[in-house]
Amino acid sequence: MAARKSSGRRKYGKAASKRVESAMRRRKKGTLKSGSGRKVKSRKQAIAIGLSEARKKGAKVPRKRAGRKSSSVRKRSSG
Repeated sequence: MAARKSSGRRKYGKAASKRVESAMRRRKKGTLKSGSGRKVKSRKQAIAIGLSEARKKGAKVPRKRAGRKSSSVRKRSSG
């Protein structure tokens, strides 16, 4: 079987994946903490923290998606 050829553009750089990997290890060890200082148990949160750290270090990571507006803000703007 032939090896699969990688497609052109990559979304995340190697440095970003290393950061996420590190965050996941820290989560498993129990030393990963969120901004409020609580231990992180969620896998998704650990990934988000890893990507955030990578972004701060200047690694190739896409920009964060704009957060959804809260319902109270949406009601005011439509009405």
